Amino acid sequence: MNRIACLGICVAALAGCQSATVVGVEPNILPTGHRLQSPGQRLEMPGRPVDALLTEDGQTIVIKDDNAIRTVNPQSHTLLGSAALPGGASLFGIAQRPKTSEVWVTNAANAIQVFDIADRAKPVKIREIALPKSAKGQNSFPCGIAFAPDGTKVVVALSINNEVLCLNPATGAQLWKSPVGVAPFGVAIHKGLVVVSEQGGPKPTTGTKTAPSAGTETAVDSRGVAANGSVSLLNLDTGAVSAQFVTGLQPSEIAIDSAAGIAFVAETNNDSVRRIDLGSKRDLGSFSCKPDGKLPYGSMPNALCYSPSEKRLYVANAGNNAVAVFDMTKNPRLLGQIPTDWYPSALIKQQGNLFILNNKGIGARPVGGVKKPAYNSHEKNGTLIKVALNDKDLPAYTKLSAELTKQSKILSEIQRASASGVAPVPVPKKLGEPSLIKHVIYVIKENRTYDQCFGNIPEGNGEASLNSFTDAHIPNHRALARQFVLLDNYYCNGVLSADGHSWATEGNLTPYLNRAFGGFNRSYTFGDDPITYSQSGFIWDGVLAAGLSFRNYGEMDYATPVPNMSGKEIFTKYFAGERLTFSQNIGIANLKNYSCPTYPGWNMNIPDQLRMDRFLEEFRKFESDGELPNFITLYLPEDHTGGPVTPAAHMADNDLAVGRLVEAVSHSRFWKDTVIFVNEDDPQAGTDHVDGHRSICLVISPYTRGKGTVSEFYNQNSVLKTINRIFAIAPMNQNDGAANLMDACFNLKPDIAPYAAITPSQKLDEYNSAESLGQTAWAYWKKVQAIDLTRREVQTDREMDILSRYVWHAQMGEKPYPSEWTGAHGRGLSKLGLKLGLGGGVDRDD
Repeated sequence: MNRIACLGICVAALAGCQSATVVGVEPNILPTGHRLQSPGQRLEMPGRPVDALLTEDGQTIVIKDDNAIRTVNPQSHTLLGSAALPGGASLFGIAQRPKTSEVWVTNAANAIQVFDIADRAKPVKIREIALPKSAKGQNSFPCGIAFAPDGTKVVVALSINNEVLCLNPATGAQLWKSPVGVAPFGVAIHKGLVVVSEQGGPKPTTGTKTAPSAGTETAVDSRGVAANGSVSLLNLDTGAVSAQFVTGLQPSEIAIDSAAGIAFVAETNNDSVRRIDLGSKRDLGSFSCKPDGKLPYGSMPNALCYSPSEKRLYVANAGNNAVAVFDMTKNPRLLGQIPTDWYPSALIKQQGNLFILNNKGIGARPVGGVKKPAYNSHEKNGTLIKVALNDKDLPAYTKLSAELTKQSKILSEIQRASASGVAPVPVPKKLGEPSLIKHVIYVIKENRTYDQCFGNIPEGNGEASLNSFTDAHIPNHRALARQFVLLDNYYCNGVLSADGHSWATEGNLTPYLNRAFGGFNRSYTFGDDPITYSQSGFIWDGVLAAGLSFRNYGEMDYATPVPNMSGKEIFTKYFAGERLTFSQNIGIANLKNYSCPTYPGWNMNIPDQLRMDRFLEEFRKFESDGELPNFITLYLPEDHTGGPVTPAAHMADNDLAVGRLVEAVSHSRFWKDTVIFVNEDDPQAGTDHVDGHRSICLVISPYTRGKGTVSEFYNQNSVLKTINRIFAIAPMNQNDGAANLMDACFNLKPDIAPYAAITPSQKLDEYNSAESLGQTAWAYWKKVQAIDLTRREVQTDREMDILSRYVWHAQMGEKPYPSEWTGAHGRGLSKLGLKLGLGGGVDRDD
């Protein structure tokens, strides 16, 4: 029986919801701008669940989340118990050993954790099976796992090893090990065949353009995005590979139609499902999973469930927050969509009920409305929804799903208008109409919330008690917000830098990365994993395809001083006037071709003043030549904090760099037709009284001066959409297609008065010490030093908590850390038109 097989007799017309009206669940608006309003019963749980199974007896659902397994009674739809998952969760993989109470779960490190669930309320870990490391000594990062029907064999996909391993379940002994394609993900067994989905495609041949993913060279296209995926068929007894099929991008979960001998494979990054005839070993091609074929990329099917009695395939479209229902009697026919919570990641069908596991659930909010000591953007609340299926409801569900994901808006956004006879404006109303703006500078920074920076500005919706950085530290940010436009209803979509930079540059997050919060063992991506990237590519890809010019400064670069030296040495040498050299490491070859070689990217030991010096060196040449690139990405990461100087010094350094940028541009010949967007990659290192995702965004242009406070709902996708609209480039994907255009930030008439940078009163070279920080912050600083910030960011909840408390106490002294405000918890949303529904009649719009 398949691990999430549709058990029992499927009855199409059972009593259920009589319409698409939600049972016990009110609408939610997410930081992405989408609403949640799923039918059925919602069960909330801590964590980010990635996979689930229904036990053979049909009495228990076992869920795998980022750090635990959880048991659920499917009849009462209640949580029964849980047990910690040592090593964190891998992207995917849970299976029941046939005819036993054992559940085998792959972890994010190098082991299978075996649990006994004989007592459903008290699952117990009983065994750990260590797995072979890769040839380079890396942990194998096991993913999909499946048992032979008779229970004598278990096969496991070893993602980093690029192998499939077969074990004797009784002894744990290796029976065989077989090399397959890059990054194997899912495994399924059918009549002596092992079906394997490989997210990085076949091993590349000589002469193929490649980039490394977790140490393995992977075929990529001209943009640096993984070129294909693949599916292999192996002999269950020997491991011999009998066939390999090239597929669409990121093939993931596999479902089997046992009677017909057909394997269905979700092509997650291709918005499609592939069919493979296992008897004849023929590729039958793929079919689209989009709710409307005219929509751009972004549905992202990542979980499947086949119902043999109905001949229906249920497809979890993570990007649409919906389950697509397909009739597979003849050719695939889309019957409709069922709305879900955020990022559906696993499906189980039991008789007339569909259970939908949602990785992000209701977002970073308190489970069941119950207060906890702290909430931050790392707070993880997944959900399991139980929907009673009834074909009469499907049309209403489908209509609701289209409304929730703004399908009609997206379709209208991709319609190109004629530019003939249309007067140019800063931000055109329709795609294809002319803009007065010819140059966009897109600044990406690190980790701040609105209240942290602007909380005591009276013109906006702020909480003064949470304002950590003031005019002494960030006078330019605050002056620019006042002089141009103050956005107090702006949100980041992501949680940390691994997903934050994807949202900031791609406007999307693939399930490959979204599932990785149990452990970023394959990559904590910053332009160094081609499997991570969305099919639609990056914001600069569209700019280049439109024939426009582009220059990158630091984004997705790991910078290392040459020769190597400490952060204090770098700061000291820089402020002494020495010229420093840095090596550049950009994993996306196409981006490297357009990058300034002397501008250093990520490294918290490098002052932003140095970065701005390097940018201005080229900018002066642009001025002299009279040519400025149409699009510029500019990375200024020092507001992350954690380097050799105090948080206040880091922030002042970052602030002065922004001020110098605006001063230089506003005094140049390019000012009259330039806009500067200043954006955070994520908001994880701060606190906010509205929501932990609320962040800062500056929009600086002669056309934005004096706009005052704008409280329209905007997010990172809004920035990308506005940039593309200025350049007459169609939406990249469904997310930026659905986003709000930032035209409310602009005037029709420009005010070309230049801006004068303000020098912060805070010293830029104030080094960390017990005296400069205070005793509590100094204690946290010692813990921060144990975090390697030379290779990208904080990666765990514990690291983030340490850094957040270090910054708070460095700024606020011994004032108690405001754990009750930390992160996304939903307070104050109603004032901004955002309603938080938690189910069960709980009203938290306070």
